[in-house]
Amino acid sequence: MAAEASASRRSRSPPVFRFAITRPGVASPFSHSIHCDRSFTGSGGGRSGMPANLPSRVATSPVVIVLTGISASGKSTVAELLARDFERGVHVRGDVFRRMVVSGRADMAPNPSKEALRQLALRYDLTAATADRYADEGFDVVVQDVVLGRQLRPYLARFRTRPLHLVVLVPRPDVVGEREAARAKTAYGNGWTPAALHLGLERGTPRLGLWLDSSDLTAEQTASAIRERLGDAVVA
Repeated sequence: MAAEASASRRSRSPPVFRFAITRPGVASPFSHSIHCDRSFTGSGGGRSGMPANLPSRVATSPVVIVLTGISASGKSTVAELLARDFERGVHVRGDVFRRMVVSGRADMAPNPSKEALRQLALRYDLTAATADRYADEGFDVVVQDVVLGRQLRPYLARFRTRPLHLVVLVPRPDVVGEREAARAKTAYGNGWTPAALHLGLERGTPRLGLWLDSSDLTAEQTASAIRERLGDAVVA
């Protein structure tokens, strides 16, 4: 009876998706990759309920995926789709910490004040600390924020969770302008334009992680492309 009960419990256990992360250009598994089972849920999968297009990976601990790009590049929607694919997934929106400042807020501008830079650093600190804390509790985390230029390397250094992934969305400026016009909220102003931010992204941002031109992709297609190329996004 005990053996039958044990077998029954095993048969009802949810399937586990095993996956492996590799460094770009290296055939063997990334040396810091982990070796435990990680379950994904999400729609569109096969009999196991896993997304059919997720690559096979092996991991030892929760992962953190940082998703950046200029405003209106699709970060929020894509990050939500990615986070929901994990059995225990969290979507951390960096801009939340900016909006929490309801009095005395100093927003970024093409020529930012010292206070704006100080508040930006605080926002980045809080974002990384929040992501790491969730990862400490066994959650996989997708972080989204606007992190460009020379801010990118110190931003990534704030995270202690490994593996750490970076995905940069780089749709064309004209596509970003169309998406911005179709949105209820306004991301541009205070001297910013999609063309100016895109230029800063292309010219001043270190080529780290996975850069993805999502101009002709839907949010779902973008999320799928990131899943398929997640190994290319490992930065630590």
